Amino acid sequence: MAHILSAVSGSETDIVPITRALISVSDKTGIVDLCTFLHTTKNVELLSTGGTAKALRDAGLPCIDVSEYTGSPECLDGRVKTLHPKVHGGLLAVRGNAKHEQDMLENKIGKIDMTILNLYPFAATVASGAEFGQCIENIDIGGPSMLRSTAKNHAFTTIVTGPDQYDEIKACIEDHGGTTLALRKKFAARAFALSASYDSAIATWFAKQLEEGGESSSSSSNGSSPVVTRVYKPEFPLKYGCNPHQKPAGISSLLGADLPFTVLNGTPGYINLLDAANAWLLVKELREATGLAAASSFKHVSPAGAAVAVPLTDVECAAYEITPDAAANLTPTALAYLRARNADPMCSFGDYAAVSDVVDEDTALILKKEVSDGIVAPGYTPQALDILKSKKGGKFIVLEAKANFVPDAVEYREVYGMTFSQRRNDVVITKEHMTKNVVTKGGVSALTEDAIRDMIVASICVKYTQSNSVGFAKDGMMVGVGAGQQSRVDCVKLAGRKVSTWYLRQHPKVLGLQFKAGVKRQDRVNARVRYIEGDFTDEERVRWEAQFETVPEPLTDVEKNEFMKKATGVTISSDAFFPFRDSIDHASKVGVSFVAQPGGSVQDAQVTECCDAYGMVMSLTDVRLFHH
Repeated sequence: MAHILSAVSGSETDIVPITRALISVSDKTGIVDLCTFLHTTKNVELLSTGGTAKALRDAGLPCIDVSEYTGSPECLDGRVKTLHPKVHGGLLAVRGNAKHEQDMLENKIGKIDMTILNLYPFAATVASGAEFGQCIENIDIGGPSMLRSTAKNHAFTTIVTGPDQYDEIKACIEDHGGTTLALRKKFAARAFALSASYDSAIATWFAKQLEEGGESSSSSSNGSSPVVTRVYKPEFPLKYGCNPHQKPAGISSLLGADLPFTVLNGTPGYINLLDAANAWLLVKELREATGLAAASSFKHVSPAGAAVAVPLTDVECAAYEITPDAAANLTPTALAYLRARNADPMCSFGDYAAVSDVVDEDTALILKKEVSDGIVAPGYTPQALDILKSKKGGKFIVLEAKANFVPDAVEYREVYGMTFSQRRNDVVITKEHMTKNVVTKGGVSALTEDAIRDMIVASICVKYTQSNSVGFAKDGMMVGVGAGQQSRVDCVKLAGRKVSTWYLRQHPKVLGLQFKAGVKRQDRVNARVRYIEGDFTDEERVRWEAQFETVPEPLTDVEKNEFMKKATGVTISSDAFFPFRDSIDHASKVGVSFVAQPGGSVQDAQVTECCDAYGMVMSLTDVRLFHH
């Protein structure tokens, strides 16, 4: 028996059987299957309009035209179809209310139990670059009216606004013989959110048209600015936010839009997804800019490393623990990730990986032996996916990036009761940025193709690094990233120390370290870095020495300095101008030959003179790349 709840007027019924449904959809995905279920198995009468009615009849389903049902023809080029008392009366009437029932009888209004609709594709029409008049014609009037009528009367009527609800509605009717009150409330809430979002999109677009026409200003303070409504659809909960005490936490999509990733394995966390978004954009842009397979290794929303597929030298092979033959046989994707991971393998411990191309078995096998939380890529071979799904006891996070995802031009962020908005940093870094304004001696002719590639790699990397930031690149890979420092020279010093460590990992004494059997890979990585740094405590030294067959002789400062004198061909890129020459002075200590920076400082001339003094080639890109 249906459970009945008392209402102010009439009865609020838990289970409502569906006897008549009104269908009017622009997106016809799945509509034939749903209507076949409703009519064939549940004997629901179908009302419809225009193209939807044709689609149903073409599928062999009987349906009644709304114009036949109302006795009023569609008119005004289709602007008026469903705006009629027989439609809205049938939707809004309170069942069991004597006055409503009498009005329906006198006006020959039948009950409509369900409305299935989606609205004219206004946003898609605007995005297509349509003319003003065509955009106006794609403002839905009848759809939102039926939506609101049905949702308001959700005690008795069911509003269905998207194909993703069709399976749920079928299951509910199958299980209960009708729709439940809980389902109708949930769908009504979504319908009102859709209505708000739809009207907000129209208002925002209209204001932009006025602004571009000089008729008003969207930034005026007289109250004429449009209200921006962003409606979110919860997708899945997260265990917690940045920290365990930050609950609840979750991921939502914009209503009517997809998430940019599909979760293929594991349960991603808050920081995992922030890393994945930034890492994916980085490698996607590297791929587009260089034409080479690209990879990145992210930690805490900044790259520990990033690289494109450039062959390894024999010395690099030794430093990265791979034989030259094995390295030569790596696929480009695997090679790119091997380089990215070895930019700073200590910081990459527990990274989130991203690659620009389909993940193959080679790439998966490299990831298998590393300590890593997850990966995002545009696809996976079956063998690679099996390998990755078995990692971390089945908890390794595998995300597939959606190739057709297009983010909004404007991004929003809520912080402490304030909502920030800005245009996405959609600048595309290209070769032209590196060659259009070379201000040092020799000009653009002093730039090699390899140098231009490394300038692009380093600049795209700092675009996705927490500011202030600088990055050093060589041979298509980042060899030092300095993120989030308040002083630019401190960024250079931080990243420069990583460059020195990267170089010194190739020192003969480092390559010759004799580890005991059974010392784990990451322990070997850490031990080499600590050998280079050399600043052990007494207690630390005891544990460090215990890893070796023979205790190594120290790597002296003199030996380090002599080895670093050979460093050359390194590129540095900065996300903002160098305010003083001190950053260039320090960069000269780690083999920098090429500099990319936006320029625009009152000290540009001094910085240029400094580059000339060291024989560096500097390009002013005129693009600041702060990232917060």
